[in-house]
Amino acid sequence: MRRVVRQSKFRHVFGQAVKNDQCYDDIRVSRVTWDSSFCAVNPRFVAIIIEASGGGAFLVLPLHKTGRIDKSYPTVCGHTGPVLDIDWCPHNDQVIASGSEDCTVMVWQIPENGLTLSLTEPVVILEGHSKRVGIVAWHPTARNVLLSAGCDNAVIIWNVGTGEALVNLDDMHSDMIYNVSWNRNGSLICTASKDKKVRVIDPRKQEIVAEKEKAHEGARPMRAIFLADGNVFTTGFSRMSERQLALWNPKNMQEPIALHEMDTSNGVLLPFYDPDTSIIYLCGKGDSSIRYFEITDESPYVHYLNTFSSKEPQRGMGYMPKRGLDVNKCEIARFFKLHERKCEPIIMTVPRKSDLFQDDLYPDTAGPEAALEAEEWFEGKNADPILISLKHGYIPGKNRDLKVVRKNILDSKPTANKKCDLINVPKKTADTASVQNEAKLDEILKEIKSIKDTICNQDERISKLEQQMAKIAA
Repeated sequence: MRRVVRQSKFRHVFGQAVKNDQCYDDIRVSRVTWDSSFCAVNPRFVAIIIEASGGGAFLVLPLHKTGRIDKSYPTVCGHTGPVLDIDWCPHNDQVIASGSEDCTVMVWQIPENGLTLSLTEPVVILEGHSKRVGIVAWHPTARNVLLSAGCDNAVIIWNVGTGEALVNLDDMHSDMIYNVSWNRNGSLICTASKDKKVRVIDPRKQEIVAEKEKAHEGARPMRAIFLADGNVFTTGFSRMSERQLALWNPKNMQEPIALHEMDTSNGVLLPFYDPDTSIIYLCGKGDSSIRYFEITDESPYVHYLNTFSSKEPQRGMGYMPKRGLDVNKCEIARFFKLHERKCEPIIMTVPRKSDLFQDDLYPDTAGPEAALEAEEWFEGKNADPILISLKHGYIPGKNRDLKVVRKNILDSKPTANKKCDLINVPKKTADTASVQNEAKLDEILKEIKSIKDTICNQDERISKLEQQMAKIAA
């Protein structure tokens, strides 16, 4: 007897929007015509690109700061043009990168408890693109390695710790790059481009490992992401403007492993992938639904699970890393859906009767510790993510501050086509001015540390006094 219904523990996953008082209200979400998600989330903060006069800005809100957000709430506003993409560092929950129309990438350090004043000074400015920067993506396992891609059709990989561009792929794409995705250990990237090609690239060898022309026939934007097993998942459009999704094996990209047509709509499908459960969530820009699929080894390989629908269309979407979820409620994904004026969390849950930890839903997941240093990765080493158990929930550790070794970053700004120069950037001998700067920087850092220590001591003293007061009052 053949089973009619495929067995899967994720068959009954359902989505639920939170109550109104748990949303973030009165936010002027950016109106820029760019197909990024406009939102980035981690276990501490939600960051949202907003409308800003005279430059680009984004909001960074502590997760608990729900309700109406005051118009005067501080923003991160150092760019001179609209911000197009933001991405939280996977190894430090207080560090975020932003790419902008002003052709720069900026890396920011957010204070531990969120912003009290607007932030205008980034930790480092990365200059190397000649046109607007629409994509930023951190390396999944190496510390301080950041990728950026711009409308100059170049992909640059930076060592943020020194502020240097160490890899510049400027002659691989003949047209605009729609998205870039790292594989699980960060040894390869895959890109989807306006020339309808999907490319798998080894960035350190600077060579294309696999390529598929016309992965989707339609002219509208595509997306391509790596799955945990090394396959590539793409979304795009057919010649008749029907939305498609496809699964490819990079070792043989002649034919897709699977190709499904979904519907006719012109919203670009943003894929969000969970490597622990092999579920892909597709959020269409301008849609009011999230569709989700399970990827398996058995035909038809991409299995439709369900659709979460709501009334309002989404302007963008943030996706919470696994360590930010509530394991006690069997929550397997959380999205932050952007409306025109608010951000609404949506929780995906597997219904279970037991209150115990469900270890089949939560295998060990990628933790916040980097497996490699930037220098090791650039030298050719690879490492899988360092996994952590979520059995007792995720307890955030202390993040170390992002320090940039050379304060005078990029003494000579790289031109986008001098590839060999960028790879072998000569280390300039530190002149007296930079030595003085370093000394001054150390002095400031020491002062900050001593002030922080004083604050900690005062906090402890206050809590002791409060306890004594409580005892007296009792």
